[in-house]
Amino acid sequence: MYRIVIADDHGLYRRGLRLALSAGIPNIEIFEAACFDAVVSLLADQAPIHLAILDLNMPGLFNQQVLADVLSTYPDTRFAIVSGNDSRSEILTALSIGLHGYIVKSQKDEEVVLAVSEILSGRIYVPALLSRTSAGQGLHAPPPERASTQPRTGTGSLSKLTLRQRDVLKLMAEGHSNKEIARHLDIAEATTKIHAAAIMRELGVRNRTEAALVLQNWLSKNAS
Repeated sequence: MYRIVIADDHGLYRRGLRLALSAGIPNIEIFEAACFDAVVSLLADQAPIHLAILDLNMPGLFNQQVLADVLSTYPDTRFAIVSGNDSRSEILTALSIGLHGYIVKSQKDEEVVLAVSEILSGRIYVPALLSRTSAGQGLHAPPPERASTQPRTGTGSLSKLTLRQRDVLKLMAEGHSNKEIARHLDIAEATTKIHAAAIMRELGVRNRTEAALVLQNWLSKNAS
């Protein structure tokens, strides 16, 4: 049995997609989520999740790098975007960060069922409309950025962190565990792990100790 998460803040669309998939694909179990924190909770609590279908604009999904962090945290789950945006650049960007498919909300039910079946079978799904507009141009997603071979030195900027990430960083610096941070902020523990990974990447540090030092140095400078 396949286990699928449908994540979209519009309940009507979630229910419509659920009905279409239930009718078109046998032996599936579907969970619904209205925000990104709920998605992460389902990924952690209902494992295994074979496919998560995410609306890129749903509450809590801050940016594509956060999404990339989720992909690396759950390597056994396949991820697809569902969006009203059918621009070629948007689709290619989604594929370039490792997503396994891109579904456009204007597609017919049978096309969406085919897309989900393709993704579950291990293939990458690209809408036919992209293939048509890309004829003769080649269908290549831009390559992901290569990781720097230089050692990290904590040169990132705290100003680039979201408010939630700053809250997580403060608690990390105080020595709290992921479980404690999650309880304090009323978020899933798995969400805390993703925030922590994003914080360390943004600050250019290798561990929590270095992240705490960056915060302490920033506080010292701003106190003087």
